[in-house]
Amino acid sequence: MPLAMRDKVFITAALTGSGSTQDRSDRVPRSPEQIAIAAIDAAKAGAAVVHCHVRNPETGVPDRSVHLYREVVERIRASSTDVVINLTAGMGGDIVFGPTDAPIPLSEQGTDMVSAAERIAHLEACLPEIATLDCGTMNFAEADYVMTNTPGMLRDMASRMASLGIRIEIEAFDTGHLWFAQQLVSEGLIPAPVMVQLCMGIPWGAPDDLNTFIAMVNNVPSDWIHSAFSIGRHQMAYVAAAVLSGGNVRVGLEDNLWLEKGHLATNAELVARAVTIVKAMGVQIMTPDEVRAELQLTKRALP
Repeated sequence: MPLAMRDKVFITAALTGSGSTQDRSDRVPRSPEQIAIAAIDAAKAGAAVVHCHVRNPETGVPDRSVHLYREVVERIRASSTDVVINLTAGMGGDIVFGPTDAPIPLSEQGTDMVSAAERIAHLEACLPEIATLDCGTMNFAEADYVMTNTPGMLRDMASRMASLGIRIEIEAFDTGHLWFAQQLVSEGLIPAPVMVQLCMGIPWGAPDDLNTFIAMVNNVPSDWIHSAFSIGRHQMAYVAAAVLSGGNVRVGLEDNLWLEKGHLATNAELVARAVTIVKAMGVQIMTPDEVRAELQLTKRALP
């Protein structure tokens, strides 16, 4: 792969995620107000894009209630800080099987499998500029469940998202996900410009060794725009790797809780550290409006 860094990159701050991190750090935002404040602070630190999940404000457990998303978006848009809003559409596809000697019926604890319409209901209610599409099915190590995204479900969701005028961010956890994403693009279900997030180091997807990362990058079509991240202690190393690969950057508490040993991070601190790394590499940081121009995004008011 030839070295072809961009002159400018954009930073995405993934603020809270859907993992069970709420009791591992008091910096993980829970309520819509906390998530919106984290988004604004991340934007002030240099993030052009904020990637948002929501959580139950009392328990911190990941949630997908439409009213919580709407409150987050309302609060961000009502602020004086501009940032591109990127909402997840990844929840609602979790299957937890019964024990190995009786996998059916499915476990009611953790199984959350709903229709394509329900999985994008919050997008209809909020009209974000970007929303994610996890382009494949995958085992997760955090719990004994399967993140389930069938070809039919992905085609339906992609069609609905495109019809809403929302830019689709492909999330690829392995090379097969990139393969199927190219199929969706060829079918006209994911419009150009096509953007993809390479999700590295998440068990049991693509490991974050550099050989695998280069294989992932080499499977991204040359006319797509890519970004990349890894989790945990490799998060900041992957800021540099993403830039070197000609891509953009993602950091945030969804992927890593620590700024350094003994220091639980805030989203803004992680973004600020990423800004330092990117600028030290001789690359500039893009503004939200520059991202909108490149990705042909439309910033709209709530319906």
